Amino acid sequence: MAELSHILCVDDEPDVLFLARRSLEKVGGFTVTPASGGMSALEVLGAARPDLILLDVMMPEIDGPATLKLIRANPDYDGIPVIFITARVRSSEVEEYLALGACGVLAKPFDPMSLPNEVRAIWDQTHASA
Repeated sequence: MAELSHILCVDDEPDVLFLARRSLEKVGGFTVTPASGGMSALEVLGAARPDLILLDVMMPEIDGPATLKLIRANPDYDGIPVIFITARVRSSEVEEYLALGACGVLAKPFDPMSLPNEVRAIWDQTHASA
């Protein structure tokens, strides 16, 4: 099974981005590349080469679903697993995000102490079924 070590974390809210990055690095031991929005994520994606992308759904300019479509349209990045993170987690919304190609959905607000384990669990599940 592939090892999860590098995460591209995308969120337009600086406080959320800081907390997620801190949690994933300090609690989870991951390397994290932060991006402040969809365009920023697309700009750093090639250089970052993350194992996984943690992607906010609701962002200005280009939202999470639109960002995911652009990522999936590029064959170089198509295989990178994407987990949406959002406050909108009704079952119909979660189904919609998964149908777009996300491998998981995590709820905001998140617990910084459990976020790395939740991300790792989705990673493991994704690679077990691959």
